[in-house]
Amino acid sequence: MKVANQRSEQTKKLVLLALLTAIVAVLAYFGGFIKIGSLASVSLTLIPVVLGAALCGPAAGAWLGGVSGAVFFMTADAAFWLGLSIPGTIITVMVKGIMAGFCAGLVYRLLERVNRYVAVLASAVVCPVVNTGIFLLGSVTFFLDAVKEMAAGESVTVFAYLMVFFVGLNFVFELITNIVLSPAVLRLVNIRKKTK
Repeated sequence: MKVANQRSEQTKKLVLLALLTAIVAVLAYFGGFIKIGSLASVSLTLIPVVLGAALCGPAAGAWLGGVSGAVFFMTADAAFWLGLSIPGTIITVMVKGIMAGFCAGLVYRLLERVNRYVAVLASAVVCPVVNTGIFLLGSVTFFLDAVKEMAAGESVTVFAYLMVFFVGLNFVFELITNIVLSPAVLRLVNIRKKTK
């Protein structure tokens, strides 16, 4: 009986992860069409990544973040970044997605026993912060020469260019969206936990 319950639970997790994978793939592809700043598109995938990380754990969050990164290479935005550095783009995009999902799951797991709402809210904040932080680190590591040229063209410092043109309103939108939708994520997490 216990083995059957464990198999049933594993099957439910796999089905949930497959559904979230499909949602992340669609949102990652169509998110490329929504721009707030000049270069970066809004990432609509962070909420399902947070949800998957909370419901299925850090490894599932990493998987979903990786799917988001992989789908990015099918979008129009990829051409610009790949033109700057193919290895730099691949490393930056994949690491930022994977680590954002993993860290969201880890934060949720660490805080869930304290308070589920705090856990969801914290992981909803951590996900875009890690995503953007690694993007900035990758930009400085792999695209610095191009960033310097672009900053000179706008007559601003490299830091200002990164913050305004690379991050800008996109990060703010992603963070606010995650915070605003975190009660919905909590509701889904609570429903899932009650059905266990």
